[in-house]
Amino acid sequence: MALGANLVIAVAKAAGGVLAGSPALLSEAAHSVADSLNEVFLLAALRRSRRPADARHPFGYGKERFFWSLLAAVGIFVMGGCFSFFQGVEALRGGAEEKFSGYVAGLIVLGVALVAEGVSLLRALHQVRRQGGGLGALRDPALRTVVAEDGTAVLGVTLALIGMGLHMATGQVVWEASASLAIGLLLVYVAYRLGRDARAQLIGEAADPELTGRIRALLRAQPEIDSVEAVFTMKMGLDCALVAVRVDLVPGLDSERVEEVAVRIKRSLTRMFPDVGQIFLDVTDRPAGEARQGPAATGERGGA
Repeated sequence: MALGANLVIAVAKAAGGVLAGSPALLSEAAHSVADSLNEVFLLAALRRSRRPADARHPFGYGKERFFWSLLAAVGIFVMGGCFSFFQGVEALRGGAEEKFSGYVAGLIVLGVALVAEGVSLLRALHQVRRQGGGLGALRDPALRTVVAEDGTAVLGVTLALIGMGLHMATGQVVWEASASLAIGLLLVYVAYRLGRDARAQLIGEAADPELTGRIRALLRAQPEIDSVEAVFTMKMGLDCALVAVRVDLVPGLDSERVEEVAVRIKRSLTRMFPDVGQIFLDVTDRPAGEARQGPAATGERGGA
């Protein structure tokens, strides 16, 4: 829905901007073109991230969403922000004269765009609420990008309307040029925020601290575990996390018993935390001095 709205709006803005000679309207056209390209990126992310794991990518393709979201952020910055700055600076340097019919055409186009962008934004927010609302629903980088784009589009069209209206009322192009520069700043900021989030997820962001804490608590509750030395997590996709754990077992367990304990712990983690897709359990020995202070040595867990 966002892609269809952006394509129609981009054509209308571009045509109106050329006919009216409006820098703010042309900036908004560039904004819509960038958004349309980004929607294509996000559609590719949704499709490619669902591919099953294979020999070349044993952990699956979940991070495809993060990669294409990063490209979308770059597209917003280059195609939207930079072009808006260019239009604003050019308007300030050369001035701009518009006929009354040009103003009217531009304002009509922006009014239609505001309605279309508003409908798309409401649809995206409805999807956020349907997925639980709040920050949890915005874990999906595709949905987060659409919400950011639509929200920015509504604000950008509003700025363009204000700039064009003041230009029409005062005859001073500085108002419309300022609106174009403001749209550019807005797009650069949104691109930075989206790019920062995608970068963190792409290079290996840890799972939610709450999930890590619950995993650690479950491990500490196991009678065969003397201590939990480390818990490492990494998001491998939207609803998939990798967990690597290093534990010290109580003394006296033979190899067969260790294997049984490891299998039971992995099954417990999988059952309690459906988002955990891969689990690696590393059994290690603590230094002798530290081991004497462990629960097994002190009798806190029934050990000798």
